[in-house]
Amino acid sequence: MKKIYIILILSLVAVVACEKEDFGLSDCLDNKIEEFKNSEYACDNGANVMEYQFKGEKVYVFDPGLCGADMTSEVIDEDCNFLGYLGGIIGNMNIDGTNFNEAVFIKVIWKR
Repeated sequence: MKKIYIILILSLVAVVACEKEDFGLSDCLDNKIEEFKNSEYACDNGANVMEYQFKGEKVYVFDPGLCGADMTSEVIDEDCNFLGYLGGIIGNMNIDGTNFNEAVFIKVIWKR
């Protein structure tokens, strides 16, 4: 009987530990963030997802962090449409012809 309780408790812990995090965003964004944070591209140091207001809409920047030189940060909109990359070897700061310095930071969605 004691073994059954131990198995049940361990099963419950496993289920809770594997539960997907809900960021309170659309399903596509929640899934995209979950994929990003579990990918090799998201560094152990400094990886984050930030929300900005840019050209009248909310956009999300997926910054891989500090584990590599010249890495790019993907920018997507609320519907997970790709808008462009920031950074990289050329230091790009333009998204759809507009300098991203015009974006207004709203909040950190996730960080490592």
